[in-house]
Amino acid sequence: MGGTMDGTKQQRRGNTRQRIQDVALGLFAEQGYEKTSLREIAERLDVTKAALYYHFKTKEEIIVSLFEDLTKPIEDLIEWGRRQPGTLETKEEIIRRYSEALAGAEPLFRFMQENQATVRELRIGDTFKDRMRGLRDILITPEAELVDQVRSVSAMFTLHAGMFVMQDIEGDPEKRREAVLEVALDMVRQAHEHACREEG
Repeated sequence: MGGTMDGTKQQRRGNTRQRIQDVALGLFAEQGYEKTSLREIAERLDVTKAALYYHFKTKEEIIVSLFEDLTKPIEDLIEWGRRQPGTLETKEEIIRRYSEALAGAEPLFRFMQENQATVRELRIGDTFKDRMRGLRDILITPEAELVDQVRSVSAMFTLHAGMFVMQDIEGDPEKRREAVLEVALDMVRQAHEHACREEG
C-alpha cells in the first residue's frame, strides 16, 4: 500500500514543478523577464513563496530547468541518431522528431528570442548551439558536396523559421507545421539523393 502513495506524491511534485515553469514563462512573456519577481510567480500560482522556493531559488533556475526539460528530447534524439545507420530514413526520422521537439518547446524558444541578453548570461544559447551541432553532424554526409551539406543544415533552420517567422501567418498551426516539415524533408531528400548519385 505504502508504495502507491509515494508514487502519486512523486508525480504531484513533478507537476508542481511543471506548473511553476509554465506560469513563470507566461509571466515572463506578459511583462518581461526582468520585471517579474519570484513573489509574483508565487502569487499567480497561489502558493507561498516558501513553497515555490522548495523547487526553485531564483528565476534563473526556473529558466535553466525549463531549458533542460524541454531540450531533453533533442538530446535523446542526438543519442539515438548517432547509433543509427546514415540512411535517408534515419535523416527523415530525425527531422520529424526534431519538428516535434521544437513544437513542444515553442514557448521557451520564443522566450529565448525575446530575451537574448538573459539567454547569453545564462549560457543557454551555448548549450543549444552544441545540440544543433550534434544534429548537424548526424544530418550531414561528410563526403557530400558543400551545397548538399548546406541543404541538410537548412532543413533544421527551415523548422526554426517555421516556428518564428511564420507564427503570424493565417491558418491552422498544425497545417503550417506539416508544410514546414514537408519542405525540411524535401531538403534532406535532395541532399541525400544528390550525394548518392555522386557516389554512383
